Amino acid sequence: MFIRKFALATALLVVLAVGPVQAQFKVATPSSDFKVTLLGTGSPAPIMKRFGPGTLVQVGGQNLLFDAGRGVTQRLYQVGQPMGKIDALFLTHLHSDHVVGIPDVWLTGWLRAAYARRDAPFRVFGPEGTANLTEGLQKAYAWDIETRIADQGLKREAVSIDVTEFDKEGVIYEKDGVKVSSIEVNHGDKVKPAFGYRIDYGGRSVVISGDTKFNENLIKHATGVDLLIHQVAAMRPDLLKIPVFKVIMAHHTSPEEAGVVFARAKPKLAVYYHFVIYGNPKIPPYKEQDVIDLTRKNYSGPLLIGQDLMAFDVTKDEVKVMAPPNK
Repeated sequence: MFIRKFALATALLVVLAVGPVQAQFKVATPSSDFKVTLLGTGSPAPIMKRFGPGTLVQVGGQNLLFDAGRGVTQRLYQVGQPMGKIDALFLTHLHSDHVVGIPDVWLTGWLRAAYARRDAPFRVFGPEGTANLTEGLQKAYAWDIETRIADQGLKREAVSIDVTEFDKEGVIYEKDGVKVSSIEVNHGDKVKPAFGYRIDYGGRSVVISGDTKFNENLIKHATGVDLLIHQVAAMRPDLLKIPVFKVIMAHHTSPEEAGVVFARAKPKLAVYYHFVIYGNPKIPPYKEQDVIDLTRKNYSGPLLIGQDLMAFDVTKDEVKVMAPPNK
C-alpha cells in the first residue's frame, strides 16, 4: 500500500428521524479501555436528531475520530471530550457530509479554552485528495489563523496539519498496541476511493463501514469483530422509481443486504449509523421498525439502531451499551 505523508503548515425530501429501539443490552458505565461513541449518525439531511457522520473511538489512552460531519464539535463537547485532544482524525472518503466539520474541530481545537487546547499539529489520515482538501482549508482560513497568532499569541505549530494519505487498504496507524487498518469498500464506481476502518486493541476489534454498497471485502475484514457499525439506506419501492432516489440507493447498503453482512460477519453486536432513509409527500419514509424488520429477513443476531451519543464499552467478554451523557 502506498502511503504519502504531508506536513502542511498554515500560510422536497422528508427524512426519517429514527427513534430509540428497545433491545436487551446492558446499560453500563465504562469498565474497559475501549469505548466507542456515535457522535453523529445522520446523512446530508440537516436534521437535529442526527448530526453528520462521526465516531469517537477512545482506546488504549488515545482519542481517535472517524469522519467529521456536521456538528461533531458540539457532540464532542457534550461527551466531555476536548477537541484539542483528538490524537488523529481518519476520513472514510471526501463527500462533504463526512468532512464539513473538519475546520471546526481543527480551528476550535486550537483555542486556549478548556474544551480545546491542542498543542501539537492536527493529524489527519485519509484517502488521496485529503492533502488537497486540507491545503484548501488553510487558505480559506488564513486570515483567522494569522490574526489569532498575532492577536492571541496562539502557536503556529498547533494549527499546522499533518496529513497521511493512502491509496490501498492495510495498516495505516499503529501506536501503543492500537492498530487502525483501512478497508476498501464500494461507494459506487465514480466515488473512489472509499474506505471503512477496523480498530484492533487487546484482542478486541471494531469495524466502521463508512459509506458502501453491499461489499464482500467488508465482510472479510469484519468477520468475528466485537462491534460492527454499518451504514444503512432504505426507501420504499415506489420511491425508487424516481431517478434521483434510485441513484442514491445504488450507492448504499439496504437493510436486507446489511442483514446478510451481519449474518456472515457474526459480530457480537451490529449497530446501524449513517441513516439514508428518504420519502416524499406522497411516499412516506420507512419507520424505524421497518428497518429492523427488513434486516431480520436475513439476520437474527444482536442489532441496534444507532443514536447520536450512544456509546459502547468493548470489553473482553461483551459489548455493553452505555447510558448517554446528561447534557
